[in-house]
Order: sequence, then structure tokens, then C-alpha cells
Amino acid sequence: MDASARDERGSRVAEASGPPPALSASRRSLTWGQGFSVIAVGAGLVGWVWRDPAGLHAILSFAVPAIFLACALWRLALILASGRRRVPQVSTAPLPRYTVVAALHDEAEVLPQLVENLAALDYPADRLEGFLALEAHDHETIEAAYAADRPDWLSILIVPPGEPRTKPRALNHALARATGRLITVYDAEDDPDPLQLREAAACFARDATGRLACLQAPLRIRRRTRSPEASPFLDRQFAVEYAALFEVVLPGMTRLGLPFPLGGTSNHFRVDILKRVGGWDAWNVTEDADLGFRLWRAGYRLGVLTRPTWETPPGGLDAWLPQRTRWMKGFMQTWGVHTRRPLSLGLRGLLALVMTVGVSLASAAVHAPSVAWVAASVLVAAVAGLTPSTPIPALGVLMLGAGMAWVSAFIGARRAGIPYSLIDVVQAPAYWSLLSLAFVHAAWRLVTEPFAWDKTRHRPDPEPDLPPETGAAALDAGPPVRLSSPHGLETVPTP
Repeated sequence: MDASARDERGSRVAEASGPPPALSASRRSLTWGQGFSVIAVGAGLVGWVWRDPAGLHAILSFAVPAIFLACALWRLALILASGRRRVPQVSTAPLPRYTVVAALHDEAEVLPQLVENLAALDYPADRLEGFLALEAHDHETIEAAYAADRPDWLSILIVPPGEPRTKPRALNHALARATGRLITVYDAEDDPDPLQLREAAACFARDATGRLACLQAPLRIRRRTRSPEASPFLDRQFAVEYAALFEVVLPGMTRLGLPFPLGGTSNHFRVDILKRVGGWDAWNVTEDADLGFRLWRAGYRLGVLTRPTWETPPGGLDAWLPQRTRWMKGFMQTWGVHTRRPLSLGLRGLLALVMTVGVSLASAAVHAPSVAWVAASVLVAAVAGLTPSTPIPALGVLMLGAGMAWVSAFIGARRAGIPYSLIDVVQAPAYWSLLSLAFVHAAWRLVTEPFAWDKTRHRPDPEPDLPPETGAAALDAGPPVRLSSPHGLETVPTP
């Protein structure tokens, strides 16, 4: 059944309802509890500054380094937890029907490449169902989809006009038509490992609890030095950032039995559970981050895979900044949604929300001021021939936090097989400072255009510059699967 027939049937199928209003970013106002908390904290700080500024300064002098120390210890815990590698026993269960969805908008240029990559998935064709979910007004991409040499299982699904015009709304349109037991989402530039679906199916089959709702595959960045869009500084830092997240942070959180923000692609779901929680929030511009915590709130768990999906970096600052602004804005939406009823997340869920979404926002806000403060203190002292006035304990804790970030990046880069040199370490603070620019931009856009989707333009990949260890032979061999024992999955230690 191709596009026209599906469109006729689709008009009679409702889209996934989305989460209830209390758990949706469609509500822009604060709850009574959130409003009271903001007013109480603000009034308390103003009153403290008025009555006892020296006391407030003393408390902050202790509290800020303590927060940095806690973040450094958190990072260390994730590094240690992520190092326990396990592999699942081979599943003998029949492979389930799988739905593959790619929601595309203005992607005519890269669509043939995506179709080629999806056609390379190593999964029985009679058990595959795929949708290219395309916006009705996007005639250029629709024409490219019809012209592409698609496998029989990959169909074109036209998403009717509606609001908001976002990727999660298109995904919900496809979810309502999915007939697979499992479903996965890919982006336009994705090149998934051909065995990724088989690994995910085996992991779900080994889940004895029925609570494993989603598996996140690692996203790895391959640089494009031959591409005119390449930005050596941003591309390298972006790749290392991804490596730290997908090779260290998420595996560590999985092993600690904690929820985490999902990546926007290469997440694999049980369809029945995904429909049960309402699918994606069409109003959240980082629907993936929200969904990870919403699944946890509903009593389900997350896991990770090891078969990667390769992507290319966004490119120069003109492409990187809008993308990061959208991510920051979506994290703000996700924080606002899940702090409406924070206690219902439970202690572990609330801890995970604070240490991922909360810390990401807070660190982005203070990165540039912190770097400027340290640089100014050192430079002024050097010019004056004095010892920096910055308290040594505070500076030590700050450097400890940065050191843990560097160690996490180094370990992640080694696991992902990407280069990480001393130059990358030295340049990292400059990259972190750019996050502050994205934070300020995101805060403004959250007020003025909360649901606007800053589209990242994708182009076909040039010949990738892969280091030797990440070539075809390494991918064919396949790394061991990392899964979380709290999910009840049968695992055996890696030899």
C-alpha cells in the first residue's frame, strides 16, 4: 500500500493523542506551585540581600563550589558505571514486525541518501514497515521521495496541514498507522548500523519484566573535512560532546537504573507502550528529552544499545546556533513540564531530571561568565604582579568539574573511535562558552516563539574521514551490547 492508498485510509485514522495537558508543553503558564516557588525564592533572595548581604555572600561562597563538586562527583560516578560492559545472550525468539519512521521537512537533497541507508538495514523485509512522513506543503521533498529507489517496505506518508508544524506531530501521525510491535525513528542524515534493529529486537525479547520501553542507540559524528560546510572547531567539539553523552553518560545512567533524555533519533520503542503514554508531545521542540522522563513517570525503563548511527555535524555557527537554541529551548520546556509534579517522578527520577536537564541549562547559563571570570582574574593578577584573588578552594573545585568533563570526553571519544587531542582540550572552554549564547537566545525564543522549530539543513555526506578503527571492519565486528541489569535483562559478562 503506497502513499495514495495510505492517505485515504489515514484520513480515517486519528493521530496519537499526545500526553495529557498537565504533561504537555502546550501549556505555557506556570502552575500555582511553580509560580509560588519562583516568587518565594526571588523574594527570599532580595530580602536576604537587603538584610544581610555579607551572610548571603558567605553562603554562596560555600554553596557554589559545593554544587560544582557534586556535579564532578556525578560525572565520576557515570564514568565508573559506564565501564561495566555486558552482552546479552543470543535471542532465539522470532523477529517481531518493525516500523521504521523518518519525519522529513525540506530534505529533498539528502533524501536519496537516507533511502539508501535505510535499505541497507539487515532485517527481514517481510517483517519491516517504513514511513517517510512528509509535510503536505513540502512538494520538493515529496517529489524526491517518489523518484527515489525505495524498497517495497518503505512507503510515503503525507502529513496533513495542521499545527504545530513540528517533527513530533509528524511522528504521531505515523505512530497511529504503525502495525509493528517495535518502532524506531531516524533523521534525514542518519546512517544506522545495519544490525541495529536486530540488536534492539534481541534486547526487547530478553526483557522479562515488560517494563523496558525504549532503547537508545549511540549517535556518532563523522567529520567532513572535504565538505564546504565543515567547521573544524565546531565539528570536532560537537563530535566529542556526542561521544561523552552517548558513550559515557547514557550507559552510566542506564546501569544506575535512571531515566535520561533520549536522543532525537535512533530510539527504539515498544509500540504498545508508546501509544499508551500518548506518543510524542507535538508542542515540545525536544520531544525526545521529554519522552524519556514521561516513560519513566508512567513506570517504564530505558536502555541503551551499542550498534551506532552515524551522523554529520551541523556545520558552521550559522547552522550550529539555531540547532542548539532549539535544544536549549526544548530543555526549558521539558524542565517546565516535569517540575509541575516533580514528586511523582520519584527520588531517582527527580535526581536524573536535575542532573541532566537542570544541570545542562544551568551550566550553559554560567559557562561564558565563569570562563570570563577565571580569565579576567588570572590576567589582572598577572599584569599587576599579584596572586589571583580567587579563593583557591573555589578555583580548585571549578577545575575539578572541568577536569571531569575532559575525562568523560576523552573516554567517550576512545569508545566512539574518534580523535581527541590536547588541542581539543584547550579549545573546549571556548565551545562551552558558545552554549551561553545559545542559552540566552533560547530563553528569548521561549517567550516570543515557544513552538517554532529551527530547522537544521542537511546535505548529502561527502566521503567521510573515519579513523582506521571505525572503518567497515570495525563496524562489521560489532561491539558488545550494553544493557542495564535493573531492567531484568539476561546478561553475561564480556570475556
